[in-house]
Amino acid sequence: MNRDEWIAAFAAELGVQAPTPAQVESLLKLASVAAHSSERPAAPLACWVAGVAGVDSAALMAAAERVNQQA
Repeated sequence: MNRDEWIAAFAAELGVQAPTPAQVESLLKLASVAAHSSERPAAPLACWVAGVAGVDSAALMAAAERVNQQA
């Protein structure tokens, strides 16, 4: 099972739609920024916060950049 198949099955198990290809790209970019700006475990945690926040990808990246400027 590849990444996309696993995510689709996980989303189905939870009763939600899997992310679109654009959403996947945005989340992976966010994870990369978090992991490279802090410690690697920040990546999945940042994605969890993004999901809870429910904001669009532009707002997520803007917030990540503001955090990077504070560091």
